[in-house]
Amino acid sequence: MTLTGWLQTLLFFVLVLALTKPVGAWLFRVFEADTQPLPRVLGPVERALLRLCGVRREHEQTWVQYTVALLAFSLLGVVILYALQRLQHVLPLNPRGLPAVGPELAFNTAASFVANTNWQSYAGESTLSYATQMVGLTWQNFVSAASGLGVALALARGLTRRPGPEGRKTLGNFWVDLVRGTLYVLLPLSFVAALFFVSQGVLQNLAPYHEFTTVEGVKQTLAFGPVASQEAIKMLGTNGGGFFNANSAHPFENPTPLTNLAQLLLIFLLPAGLTHTYGKMTGDTKQGWVLFAAMSVLFLVGAAASYAAESQSNPALASAQVLQHGNLEGKEARFGVAASTLFATVTTDASCGAVNAMHDSFTALGGLVPLVNMQLGEVIFGGVGAGLYGILVMAVLAVFIAGLMVGRTPEFLGKKIEVREMKLAMLYVLVFPLAILGLSAVGVVLPQGTSSLNNAGPHGLSEILYAFTSGVANNGSAFAGLNANTPFWNISLGVSMLAGRFLMMVPVMALAGSLVGKKVVSPGPGTFPTEGVLFTGLLVSVVLIVGALTFFPALSLGPIVEHFLGAAGKVY
Repeated sequence: MTLTGWLQTLLFFVLVLALTKPVGAWLFRVFEADTQPLPRVLGPVERALLRLCGVRREHEQTWVQYTVALLAFSLLGVVILYALQRLQHVLPLNPRGLPAVGPELAFNTAASFVANTNWQSYAGESTLSYATQMVGLTWQNFVSAASGLGVALALARGLTRRPGPEGRKTLGNFWVDLVRGTLYVLLPLSFVAALFFVSQGVLQNLAPYHEFTTVEGVKQTLAFGPVASQEAIKMLGTNGGGFFNANSAHPFENPTPLTNLAQLLLIFLLPAGLTHTYGKMTGDTKQGWVLFAAMSVLFLVGAAASYAAESQSNPALASAQVLQHGNLEGKEARFGVAASTLFATVTTDASCGAVNAMHDSFTALGGLVPLVNMQLGEVIFGGVGAGLYGILVMAVLAVFIAGLMVGRTPEFLGKKIEVREMKLAMLYVLVFPLAILGLSAVGVVLPQGTSSLNNAGPHGLSEILYAFTSGVANNGSAFAGLNANTPFWNISLGVSMLAGRFLMMVPVMALAGSLVGKKVVSPGPGTFPTEGVLFTGLLVSVVLIVGALTFFPALSLGPIVEHFLGAAGKVY
């Protein structure tokens, strides 16, 4: 560990902190203010799109209508993206003449990108045409992020809106939120980011691949393509799917330390900003800063633990008495240990899944941190929208526990948390481990699952556990020792990604619908304050306890026992 390494993390966090308020204020103006930003520039475009779709901006939806629209739109996205892959061999913009994608892999990829996971069981440069990358994947990178934004705002509206004289129980309009999120937020920010990436050397062209002869006389093919446009939205939308198989470790995707920092900032930009948006929606920005503080504590602890673990020698090389300066296996020399561990922490905190190093090559404890980050439920900043609604569900659990401690009905922002709300919150919490642990058990038992492993022992278990955790958490990163491009893994991971996205969104929307019609009661002497340090500590404790109690037995058989075996000189 070095001072420079710690300063990198500190600089990144300070920049995130500085951007949180302006980004959050912009998001509030886009979705909740009476006047829209840039009304003369983007206003006519918004009105034209809504008119084309037959949507009226003032027509709001109940939680059922909002959810049905979201699910129908997502289902259509799966079908279209699946068809694009299966037909890419007859579509234009395919200079390499790549064949149609197989049915199982096409299903996996369609489910992955619609669910904002972007798990890739393929190498993008040798599997997908330019048309599939641009029309199919990039489109889903935008709309899946915008859909997550909408769900988060719907839950925030459910918490903050007061019922009107006619008992209003609407949560906004899915189609309006989708258009505004894409038009006012994702498109302009991605455009600026893409231009910056191009200026730094990231590729952006439609040129055919080029063959070169190396100095050793070996023929090598260099893949070109529209990379910068993919890179911008992959990071901003916490999607993570790379144009190249090596993802952000590839110099054509992430050529300089400056692009590396920019990518990290894009990952946290919207999830952090949404906490301030939520605070403005409540009328008390301290409510948003409490969520930001809880997320920040968990992030900083994870970043420090990962950096400390990867600064140690690799046990396999240490036993061979090889001089080491940290565990550099699987890392880009141009980034080193500090930037690689920070990237791994950020990308698994925010359910992005982009990588600039191989997580499978991390030490046992270094690999434990990304795994735990995902298993805490996508609440450490989390995906675009998903992080906010995830931490708000945990906040509901926290105020319920606080209510039990003081012996009165818990209240959150003046609304009583009763039986129905707790059932929905617990349904959200239980779907997550049930899907991860249930599918992991199947993968461990069936030969179709274990035959894809590249490692035996506890590390092999970690590979399976990491794959399903990444799928259900809609992250998309992987322990790459697992060959996931098989029928079993493509189908099972596709199912896990859809379950992790939509079986958790439905309880969130139902919770929003239950809360929006509740009367607001004035705080009393027994009301637990939710805007101070005490609630921040309680919220962090609830997140840790839920994750630790659920997944500790599985983790103890994987990375934890692997660590102790490595310390004893036994490496798998």
